[in-house]
Amino acid sequence: MKSLANEFFSTMADGAKTHQAANASTYDLIVNGIKNETDLSEQVNLVEQMIAQRVNAIVIAPADSKALVTVLKRAKEAGILVVNIDNKLDSDVLKQAGLSIPFVGPDNRAGAAKVGEALAKRLKPGDKVAIIEGLPTAFNGQQRRLGFEDAMKVAGANIVTTQSGNWEMEKANNVAASILSEHPDLRALLCANDNMALGAVAAIQAAGRSGKVLVVGFDNIGAIGPMLADGRVVATADQHGDKLAVFGIEAALNILKGEAPPADQTTAVDLVTK
Repeated sequence: MKSLANEFFSTMADGAKTHQAANASTYDLIVNGIKNETDLSEQVNLVEQMIAQRVNAIVIAPADSKALVTVLKRAKEAGILVVNIDNKLDSDVLKQAGLSIPFVGPDNRAGAAKVGEALAKRLKPGDKVAIIEGLPTAFNGQQRRLGFEDAMKVAGANIVTTQSGNWEMEKANNVAASILSEHPDLRALLCANDNMALGAVAAIQAAGRSGKVLVVGFDNIGAIGPMLADGRVVATADQHGDKLAVFGIEAALNILKGEAPPADQTTAVDLVTK
């Protein structure tokens, strides 16, 4: 997985552990993650460790859509099945590497568009908004940004800036504070995950602009619930993190049983509001 500091991935891990406990005679589970979203070298190291341990399958939420392809090719060459979840590996890089890796995960662009459409109901044409995106090299981050842009274009909103918060609360807090300072008439911050939405909400409060700047997120982590309830966050998207790893594990188990690798599978993303 990616950063274990992100509640979304701890939820994912818990879901996987629950599934394994119910299927203990079928497979053994090793759960790994990195300390923060940008620690690509550590995620590469984790894959190397799994190759050395001669696991049968790796189910991976890659921190970067391109940088993990080389080590995953080594895993495949070692006879290990690889299933891609959460963040899709770059199709062009996979093609160049001669790799076919099934993807099981959500349509991030459609999910973000749903969130943006919920926000748009609170906006007027010409309102200034900003996007705090995830890692620019992550496919799911790119897709969420595009989904937000789709919705804001339809709403006639003015996107004044798009900046990366690296998926992390503290980084997003600093980015949001800077944007708020630069744009005193900003109406909304669209955050590509809930971790960053938490940072944005804190920045808005510190700037004394609570209730004046709207926030949306993505992931539906537990910490966002109270903020949806009191209006500090308008909407988020639930991509069912507790099930996402399980979908990947089940796909891997079916392939190991001899079934043909599936075509990419799109999993559900649901809008969550107050």
